[in-house]
Amino acid sequence: MTTSLLVVSSMVVLGAAEMGDAPTHSPSILASFYIFVLASILGYQLITRVPPLLHTPLMSGTNAISGISLVGSLVAAGLEQPLLCNMLGFLAVACSMCNVVGGFMITDRMLKMFKKEEE
Repeated sequence: MTTSLLVVSSMVVLGAAEMGDAPTHSPSILASFYIFVLASILGYQLITRVPPLLHTPLMSGTNAISGISLVGSLVAAGLEQPLLCNMLGFLAVACSMCNVVGGFMITDRMLKMFKKEEE
């Protein structure tokens, strides 16, 4: 019931955004915000339904995705653009690096929970 309501409401909002004054090649702010909210709700629903046994492999996959975002942020920081763009690229590198390192620390801690204690 909730999923069908979300799908119908998203189609209505996206349809209304297309009929507005926004250019057809770029989505409007409202449509982008609505997609962000839907992705957040979907992500929360998916994460809360994952069994505890699968959290460690999912963390490893998430770390790989964070590594990809780190490469993208390095490219963005290194472009010859105005200083503000380079500073935002550096901020993206710092945030991605914190995400990767923290993710690996959490994964390592979770893997230690599954090891048998030696006497």
